[in-house]
Amino acid sequence: MPKGIMRRTTTQYLMILVAGVMFVCTFMAAKRAVPQHGVLPTTVADYVHAVIEADRAIYTKHVVDRMQEKGVVGASENWESQNTLPLPAQFLIDSARMVAKKNRGIRYRLVSLWPIYERNGPATEFERGGLEAIMKQPDKTYTGYAESGGQRYFQAIYADIAVAQACIGCHNAHPNSPRRDFKLNDVMGGLVITFPVGP
Repeated sequence: MPKGIMRRTTTQYLMILVAGVMFVCTFMAAKRAVPQHGVLPTTVADYVHAVIEADRAIYTKHVVDRMQEKGVVGASENWESQNTLPLPAQFLIDSARMVAKKNRGIRYRLVSLWPIYERNGPATEFERGGLEAIMKQPDKTYTGYAESGGQRYFQAIYADIAVAQACIGCHNAHPNSPRRDFKLNDVMGGLVITFPVGP
């Protein structure tokens, strides 16, 4: 084969090779640029937390605090037998029970390193580690994955901040409370949100 034809053929092969590499690189970059379908578990947990936090704040400030200030009705731990309002923590606990009954796989609960009742203490090392982490950095959500019964779950722990006197008063005065010096804006524990995710 003459040299001129060989050079031209080699040049054409190189051009095809370069074009192929450029095509593959462009395709890969475009594929990365296209957003994946679905919502990240951290985002879902943030959505759920925002709703729970808003509902609890409204209940605490506009129902419990307001009714107590006006002398209409108070809130107490034994609200069912005493004909009072549930405490804000009980409101959240009962809401969580109702959500769990829907069998959608989502669960949430309050946990603390100083629980009034043992059942509200950390149930796993993940929860214990999360509570310790949010005590140091309350603005940072502690997240991880767990597996149970062949199902994978995403878990997030958010700091539970003392935002109302009703919360502080109950914890500081309760005979079972291992800690009695909470102040407004203290981290009292955490809210654990758990829901199933794909494999």
